[in-house]
Amino acid sequence: MDEIKENVSFETLAVHAGQEADEKTGAVTVPIYATSTYKQTGVGEFPFSDYSRVDNPTRSALQSSLSTLEGAEFGLAFSSGLAATDTLLRTLNSGDHIVMGLDVYGGTYRLITKILSRQGIEISTVDLSDTDKIASVWKDSTRFVWIETPSNPTLTITDIEQISTFVHSRGGKVIVDNTFATPYLQQPLSLGADVVVHSTTKYIGGHSDVVGGFIATSDKELYEELKFLQYAIGAVPGPFDVYLLLRGIKTLPVRMDRHNENAQAIAEFLDSHENVSKVYYPGLKSHVGHDIASKQMRGFGGMVSFIVSGGSAMAKSVAENTQLFTLAESLGAVESLIEVPALMTHASTSGSLLEVDPGLIRISVGLENVDDLITDLKIALG
Repeated sequence: MDEIKENVSFETLAVHAGQEADEKTGAVTVPIYATSTYKQTGVGEFPFSDYSRVDNPTRSALQSSLSTLEGAEFGLAFSSGLAATDTLLRTLNSGDHIVMGLDVYGGTYRLITKILSRQGIEISTVDLSDTDKIASVWKDSTRFVWIETPSNPTLTITDIEQISTFVHSRGGKVIVDNTFATPYLQQPLSLGADVVVHSTTKYIGGHSDVVGGFIATSDKELYEELKFLQYAIGAVPGPFDVYLLLRGIKTLPVRMDRHNENAQAIAEFLDSHENVSKVYYPGLKSHVGHDIASKQMRGFGGMVSFIVSGGSAMAKSVAENTQLFTLAESLGAVESLIEVPALMTHASTSGSLLEVDPGLIRISVGLENVDDLITDLKIALG
């Protein structure tokens, strides 16, 4: 497989990369290696690993698969997206500084401001579309610029190539949370980013049945530090969770195509609804980031956010009265989900520059019939 990786499509790699038939048995599905330890051929001598916290064959297959899809030399799988984020941020030292956008996942913001800040990590939040604003908060201690694109929950688009050029000129690294886009729609490393982070719980798994995280990079020195931290901290996924993620990857391209198609239709419906004051979806030409998204993405994704005219009370009512959209946190699965970020996933940003409009609703558009989904929203909106 290695010799043809550069000559086959993403769809083919999704099925085969890292998931070749087992050499010992011929099994076409990667086996679940449910083992905690390995027999040693001599004291301190082992053919694969000494312990499953260090390495596991099922986990190795996932790391090979997803790093290949991201165009990365190295990949590490974790027990959750926040475990991956936390491990990456542990490469920082007291006094180091991070620059983030004005719209990020509430869990990431909470981790930095409530926990890592106690260890001396500093953060500045600015509009990442303006490099002058990044320059205005830049410090000698700035190590990372952290990007979500599309962002959570307002689907802000950031020009990865432009930011990477700027940050590298100042000696920093660019981290891109690629959870919303997935490597099928966007490959940040090819645009100059240094590290890609995923919550594999979402589109990679795709079925609301597993929690996981991932880091991909081609920076060998950083990878080796992350590998040590993974070993030392131990936030690794179990082999069955990894198996579910490997299964999800095989259908990622076809799922994302349907997510894109459904989300575009729903965004256009919402954009014309009298009870909706604003729609956030990069596939709409009215979206401020539409042109950049068209340049760096293969499609616009399955996430749509919108603000209802009736504020918080109406947002809560709409979210509680859909029938096909399930009221739940998380996203990126085959079923459609709906939530009110200000009261749910982004409650931790209350009172900050990242505070979410109380009338904002975020939907994760699933794979159901799009006409059925539009009817469901139409009834709930009144």
